[in-house]
Amino acid sequence: MKAFGQFLMGLIICLLCTTGCGLNMQNQARIEPFEPSEFFVHNQSARPLPPHTIPHERLVEQDGFYTGRTAGGELIATIPLSDTKELIEQGRTQFEIFCAPCHGQTGEGDGIIVERGFPPPPSFHTDALRQAPAGHYFEVITNGVGEMYSYAQRVPPEDRWAIIAYIRQLQSSQNAAPADVPVEDSRPESQDQINE
Repeated sequence: MKAFGQFLMGLIICLLCTTGCGLNMQNQARIEPFEPSEFFVHNQSARPLPPHTIPHERLVEQDGFYTGRTAGGELIATIPLSDTKELIEQGRTQFEIFCAPCHGQTGEGDGIIVERGFPPPPSFHTDALRQAPAGHYFEVITNGVGEMYSYAQRVPPEDRWAIIAYIRQLQSSQNAAPADVPVEDSRPESQDQINE
C-alpha cells in the first residue's frame, strides 16, 4: 500500500507539473524586429532612443549633430557641416545607395521600388519639403516615418548630414531659374553666342 501511495503521489506531481507546460509557453507573444506594433505611436515596435543617449563608439560633444535639434529642442535649420564639394559627393554616394531605390535619382519619389508597387514617398521638390529645416530630414533618416524605416543603424550621422546636403543640391537643381545659373556655366542660346 505504501508503494501505491508513493506512485500515486508521484503521478499527481507529474500531472501538476505538466499542466503548466504547453504550446503557449513555446509560442509566446513577442514582436519580431521591424514588425509594426499598434501599441506604440507611429506603429513602430522599436522604441526611439531616450534624449541625450551616448553612442558607444564616441562621446557626444555636439548634441544637435546627433539629434538634428538644438539644445532648446528646435529643429536645426541648416546643416552643421561645411558645404563642400566633397560633402555633396559623399551625400550623393550615400543617397544613391540608401535613398534612390524609393526616392528616385532626382528625388521625385519615383524609384525602382515604387515602380514595383511600393507606395511612393513624397517628392523632395514640394514647397513643404524645400522649406523644411535640415533637422527634419535628419530626424526622418534617423527614426523613419510612414513606410520608411529607420536608417540610424545603417547610416552614421556624418553621412546623414551629407545626404541632406545632396538633397538640398537636388532641390536647387530641379527648381532653379535660368537666372540662377552663373554666366560661365550657362549654355549658349543662339548661334551668335556660340560664335562669340
